[in-house]
Amino acid sequence: MGGELKYEIAQNAYIKLVLHALKHKASSVNAVLLGRVSPGNDDVIEITDSVPLFHSHIGLLPQLEISLILIEEYYAAKGFGVVGYFHANERFDDFELSGVAKNIGDHISRYFPQAPILLLDNKKLASLEKSKDRSPVMQLYAKDASKNWKHVGSDGGYLLTTKEPSANVVLLDYISTEKWQDVVDFDDHLDDITKDWLNPELFN
Repeated sequence: MGGELKYEIAQNAYIKLVLHALKHKASSVNAVLLGRVSPGNDDVIEITDSVPLFHSHIGLLPQLEISLILIEEYYAAKGFGVVGYFHANERFDDFELSGVAKNIGDHISRYFPQAPILLLDNKKLASLEKSKDRSPVMQLYAKDASKNWKHVGSDGGYLLTTKEPSANVVLLDYISTEKWQDVVDFDDHLDDITKDWLNPELFN
């Protein structure tokens, strides 16, 4: 790895994360990012999918470990692995990375050192309709030289982009039709195993 490390998130993976957070506005939510190092460029991490994890008791390890085993088994067969972590805070105005988020990020980065943490930026999301901004409504955190999580902008040798430039337009469309009601996470699945955490029908 020589240059800037770029995280490129696929539209559906990105939208699923935001919809999950909108479904549970009154609580913290989290998810894992699935993908791979780009076959053509070691400096690009392709985030191809995401799996919503929890909206209650998000720091409980047994549930987290069960979900990670199931997720890893499913995606390994497709040639993808866990490459990062997503977190949305309970409070709209909270832009701090919580201890829980850092701990889960640490766990994932042991197996995938380039793993980022994406933190939902509620203010950016709320102003999206007016701003017509094409950049993701998320803050990017990466590990610095001393292995601490640090908020990095596009000037810090890290960059987060959506694979499809129109992702925010599509996201706004889904928000307007309350598509977030259809998102299933691991909490839902553990309560009722007929609910599919892969969300196969979400974008149909």
